[in-house]
Amino acid sequence: MLDEKINLLGLDRAALEKLFTKIGEQKYRAAQFMKGLYHQYESDFDNYTTFSKILRTRMQEFSTLEVPTIVSKKTSKDGTIKWLLQMREGNAIETVYIPEKKRGTLCISSQIGCSLNCSFCATGAQGFNRHLTTAEIIGQVWVAAHELGQSNKNRRITNVVLMGMGEPLANYKRVLPALKIMLDDFGFGLASRRVTVSTSGMVPLIYQLKEDIDVSLAVSLHAPYDLLRNTLVPLNKKYNIDTLLKACMDYVKDKRKAKITFEYTLIKDINDKPEHARALIKLLAKVPCKINLIPFNPFSGNSYERSLPESIELFQNICEKSRIVTTVRKTRGDDIDAACGQLAGEFLDRTRRSNTIKMKVS
Repeated sequence: MLDEKINLLGLDRAALEKLFTKIGEQKYRAAQFMKGLYHQYESDFDNYTTFSKILRTRMQEFSTLEVPTIVSKKTSKDGTIKWLLQMREGNAIETVYIPEKKRGTLCISSQIGCSLNCSFCATGAQGFNRHLTTAEIIGQVWVAAHELGQSNKNRRITNVVLMGMGEPLANYKRVLPALKIMLDDFGFGLASRRVTVSTSGMVPLIYQLKEDIDVSLAVSLHAPYDLLRNTLVPLNKKYNIDTLLKACMDYVKDKRKAKITFEYTLIKDINDKPEHARALIKLLAKVPCKINLIPFNPFSGNSYERSLPESIELFQNICEKSRIVTTVRKTRGDDIDAACGQLAGEFLDRTRRSNTIKMKVS
């Protein structure tokens, strides 16, 4: 018998098959179980009536089904929903649902806080506590889907983006099983192009991601040259732009119609000038890609300002003339602090970075 209870929410199909085999059951029990958990949202073992009572009792002895608890729910005037979800040890993270006409995007977190300390990000300013478990990562999707009611086509999750709190690739071994559950037909059954992992540029793990699973990749670029990016994204000092772009080129190689999404936060007078736009399109000329411009979302304790509307429009026009598809992300949920770069959660900062920020402000 297994030594300690396992949260089955954190196991992909292969891991579940191995588990059921270990207790003397057939592999097909894994698919049955996943259908109950991810299609019917059953979190009580007693409701798995396709299993014998003996099996259900046995499963309760060595495993649990723990999903995150909703602490609060806020709905923006534009329909965006932000949940504050309770994790263990008293920490809480934020998950955001963004409804649009033809899709519903769920933005989930991979860490409690973030260790990368990008200078324009509220999450980074809050510091870092720990990695989320696989169960806590996929649990966000489970809770949101259950809350929204997946049978309601008007509020269905069609896309999942790991763009919330944390750097997903820094928590790779826990993120990967969660991605597999998202794509599995017995899990959430999402198409690979509709699941996006966003990274600040952890180059070795971009190569690893390509080997392990087929999902879309977004890269937080934010600057067209190293000197500026070193300030905005400190990880660039370890993996510079040239190294990062080589990994991106490799990621889309042999993938039909695949493109990297480059995220570029526009900050007034920092990286939003015409010369920045021209340098950006020159940099990305040979990379199959699209550019997603993100107007900076201000937060307390940060001196950066959002670019002026005319600067954003000019930047976009310059990029589009190069025939690179360039969109401006519509700011959603900023009235409930759910916009890009605003997620912070409630947690104990083990880096003491948040205290440093407060000292600078006071």
